[in-house]
Amino acid sequence: MNPDEQAAAAVLTSYQDALNASSTDMVMKLYAPQGILMAQHYPSSIGTAALRQAYDTIFNTITLKVKFKIEECNQVAPEWIFARTSSAGTATVNASGDGGLEANQELFVLQKIEGAWKIARYCFCTTNPPRV
Repeated sequence: MNPDEQAAAAVLTSYQDALNASSTDMVMKLYAPQGILMAQHYPSSIGTAALRQAYDTIFNTITLKVKFKIEECNQVAPEWIFARTSSAGTATVNASGDGGLEANQELFVLQKIEGAWKIARYCFCTTNPPRV
């Protein structure tokens, strides 16, 4: 990886840490101002206010303990990188304590803004089989 790709990979590690800490504030520091979250089964969350609301809802609902694996991280322009990851771990429902295995594949588009890499777009879907 080149230095920009290494810096983007560090953002992804910080994102993993923010998820595991259930910290909306940590997550928000990683997103571009007009960032977009495209979560499976939900409409896109666009911009700071919608992102904050989405992550507050996620962290109030579940506790994640996940590990990301960077499958690829490619700089496609001086200010753009895409990264493909996979993640695995657990999700616990805060209200009941029930939980189970969590596994996803993710696509990140990162943008270099004022010298710092930020998440511009993030999309994920589960790799777990459907529950019956």
